[in-house]
Amino acid sequence: MHTKARQGLLFDLDGVLYQGETPVTGAVETLAWVREQGIPHLFLTNTTSRPRSALVDKLGRMGIDIGADRLLTPPVAAVRWLEAHVQGPVALFVPEATRSEFESLDLVTEDAPEAAAVVIGDLGEGWNYATLNRAFRLLMQQPQPTLVALGMTRYWQAADGLRLDAGAFVAALSHASGVKPVVMGKPAAPFFHTACELLDIAPADCVMIGDDIRGDIEGAQQAGLQAVQVRTGKFRPADLELGVTPDAVLESVADLPGWWEGRAVSH
Repeated sequence: MHTKARQGLLFDLDGVLYQGETPVTGAVETLAWVREQGIPHLFLTNTTSRPRSALVDKLGRMGIDIGADRLLTPPVAAVRWLEAHVQGPVALFVPEATRSEFESLDLVTEDAPEAAAVVIGDLGEGWNYATLNRAFRLLMQQPQPTLVALGMTRYWQAADGLRLDAGAFVAALSHASGVKPVVMGKPAAPFFHTACELLDIAPADCVMIGDDIRGDIEGAQQAGLQAVQVRTGKFRPADLELGVTPDAVLESVADLPGWWEGRAVSH
């Protein structure tokens, strides 16, 4: 008798489960269904400026209850990747609020002349010439350390206008040092693969649910996962004409149980 492989679900947060400060209609019920069915699942977000506890609190206020251990962020993925691939101390260039996520690593002091890895996050106002040059000098040591980027977003929309994001600084440091970054966060494959490893499920048996045709859908498919597009959040109909073909398109996450069960029957 053929046994169907165990399958897992990966959820994007903003635009899939909630929009602004409001849960997407049916999201709470869908998550209750996922738990009832015992489907292994994780929640993926590119947020690097806040620790998981703050995200869990925000979701809780909307009635979306998840544990921090179910939340995969670029800092969490970076720690797991560094523990598996890098031996030696790590230099952090991340916001103070997220430093706690890296406590398990051997961290260098600010005046350390070398490091085995340099981690770049969204320092925001914390960037200045001296800080940027310190990261550059560390990257120029021999042997050159690993450069880990907590995402490659170039800029973001703040209340007062556009602001440079981590990707701009990673690109500058990579260009100057010649060190190619290992990127954590969507759409980078290591981020999706880390999620699959945490669930102990092969990428081909994991399904990503997202609203971003590039970051969620294309990124997941290129990493070997299945991907389902929801028509909420940042989705626009024109997204489906960009050459990326989701494995399914749902009106919202509320339609996930019906699609999942229909799939099981057809298989």
